[in-house]
Amino acid sequence: MNNSTSTQNLPMATLLASFGPDLEFAKEMAPMTSYHTGGRAKYFIAARSIGEITRSVRAAEKLGIPRFVLGGGTNLLVSDDGYDGLVIKVDIMGIKLEASDTVRCGAGEQLMALVGFATEHSLSGLEFAAGIWGTVGGAIYGNAGAFGGEIGPLTRELTLVDRNGLVRTVGPDYCRFAYRDSSLKTTHEVVVEALLGLQAGDRNAIGSKVKEILAARDGKHPNDGMSAGCFFKNIPDPKEKFGKLPAGKLLDEIGAKGMAVGGAKVFDKHANIIVNTGTATSKEIRQLADILKEKVKARFGIELQEEVIQLGRF
Repeated sequence: MNNSTSTQNLPMATLLASFGPDLEFAKEMAPMTSYHTGGRAKYFIAARSIGEITRSVRAAEKLGIPRFVLGGGTNLLVSDDGYDGLVIKVDIMGIKLEASDTVRCGAGEQLMALVGFATEHSLSGLEFAAGIWGTVGGAIYGNAGAFGGEIGPLTRELTLVDRNGLVRTVGPDYCRFAYRDSSLKTTHEVVVEALLGLQAGDRNAIGSKVKEILAARDGKHPNDGMSAGCFFKNIPDPKEKFGKLPAGKLLDEIGAKGMAVGGAKVFDKHANIIVNTGTATSKEIRQLADILKEKVKARFGIELQEEVIQLGRF
């Protein structure tokens, strides 16, 4: 990712020659995020093939335009001032069986679609991901997980586009998967395709587990989509279930539920979820998050780390 914080006004002819006719300008970002907040991206392109991604990455690097790769927008808070750069939305689709226990998937596919495909083909291992919205590429980038499971350990092979627009295939060790983290957050390579290893299982048992997890989520997660799930990461602690101290537990103890700043409010059923009640700005969501962090730090001496990604100036 280019480290520039602003872009010059480049000639239209130069931009279209570099990125192609599908380049969009002043794209509204709010409809593309689950928070439904934020301003416009100066440049935007929806890339439906590896070729479109390599072209976009090379052009941005050559022209000195900062870039951001967008998946499903479900773990993202965009500044109200927008983003003074290029947003590349990965729309590479397709899910297929590579072998009896291996699935190849385009990075633009919804994670829930992949869970459904695995269930349909009696493949176990992805049940934990039921109810996690967002794309497969985004899930791998942030090593998404829940209920003790993560996508990193299932990853056998990735096709990436690096900052110079070169395509390469890597194994899981390259990604250095950790809790809600991977080396991709440092290298800023774009995930375009993934090969995942699952286990053969009983379709009915897999389907039942998926339903069980969806029901558990439904009881404590908002249904209107105006949130980004858990705002803060859980805290590593080997004494706790799944080896993590839930950030929501600490937030509960400081009385977070129901706290609000403008249209941003902590969800009544889950202290680690900030919702947009309908009128929130990204600034209000950020302000509420900062208040929560300060209260937890003051009470427990723990600095909460954001799970939600911020884009633009705050």
